[in-house]
Amino acid sequence: MAAKNLSRSLGLFQVTITGIGIILGAGIYALIGVAATTAGNAVWLSFLLSALVALFTGLSYAELASMFRGDAGEYDYVTAGISKHFAFFIALSIIIAGVVSAATVALGFAGYFTTLVHLPLTAAAITLIFLMTIINLVGIKETTWFNTVSTFIEFAGLILIIAIGYRYVGDVDLLEMPKGFSGVVSSAALVFFAYMGFESIVKLRDETKDPEKTIPKALIYSTVITSIVYVLVAICAVSVLGWQKLSSTAAPMAMVAAEVLGSKALLALVVVAMFSTANTVLITMVAVSRQMYGMAKESSLPKILARVGSAKTPWVAILAATAMALAFVLVGKIGLVANLTDVFLFLTFACVNLSLIVLRYRAPAMRRPFRCPVNVGKFSVIALLGFLSALGMMVVAIANLVVGTH
Repeated sequence: MAAKNLSRSLGLFQVTITGIGIILGAGIYALIGVAATTAGNAVWLSFLLSALVALFTGLSYAELASMFRGDAGEYDYVTAGISKHFAFFIALSIIIAGVVSAATVALGFAGYFTTLVHLPLTAAAITLIFLMTIINLVGIKETTWFNTVSTFIEFAGLILIIAIGYRYVGDVDLLEMPKGFSGVVSSAALVFFAYMGFESIVKLRDETKDPEKTIPKALIYSTVITSIVYVLVAICAVSVLGWQKLSSTAAPMAMVAAEVLGSKALLALVVVAMFSTANTVLITMVAVSRQMYGMAKESSLPKILARVGSAKTPWVAILAATAMALAFVLVGKIGLVANLTDVFLFLTFACVNLSLIVLRYRAPAMRRPFRCPVNVGKFSVIALLGFLSALGMMVVAIANLVVGTH
């Protein structure tokens, strides 16, 4: 029997929306209040710093995604640029970071859901993971349909915050930093969790039409669009509430809406946040399962994980990712988990940028449909900036964990 392949049904719009959907997830809805504790009214600057790190690294991903075939992503890049053994460690780090964050975001969903329906947090989180697993198993078209609908809902929620908050811009000092610029940098390492997902777009290569052109464009578009929205939302949120009020609530976006529009807006933003967190869980689980599938195809993980079902989805990898997420569903504080996840991410991004620099010299003749801009000869200045900024952020995230920040 011939092996089944994944269905190539995604165009530029769908892949871009998928990227925006996973990035515009639980991070901005849950972490902005936590980040404001140390960044103050300058929390928007934390999002801007994180956006630069994401953009530098995103451009490196774009070039590498145009060079390599398959869904293994970082594993392929680091194998070619550094070593296969180190690439295996990096790939496992990405998988673990993905399932831990999915579990944590599921608990975030449960926090919103249980304000409407009386149900234990853990039960609500487990139920969500099972529901998102079913959608993932049914097919990539159904997954992208849910993602598209949810993305527009959560995007509308953020646009609402901008629409009601722009009139308040100027009411507070947007450069007020209670803990100085170091507090802004500390929060930048934390809120990078809100950008998690831009790198996951490369995992959709085997399900994308003309992936060599589509994947790089979608990666850049989704990163730029979400960065602009995040910074504007942060400016408007602190302008309405001020950093003290913003940092005092577990539902910061809902409080901003309630402050201006009243209690009905609070309910509306709770519903929006539920779609946002559910969507993040789904797309994160999709990315993790495709990473496992891609590595299994290359015999780096057990071959059984590469099995594709009648729906043309990697069902064994999906169920494995689900089991791992359920195991982590009892993980608690979002600030702690976000910093822990970010340590793995920053290490991965540093290695991806370094791999691009090395491959410019090790494999100069390799076909590159997309080439990262700003170069000195073969040397990529953008990749260097991505490497250095990722390392710096990793040190800050580790410091946050050690001293218990956030």
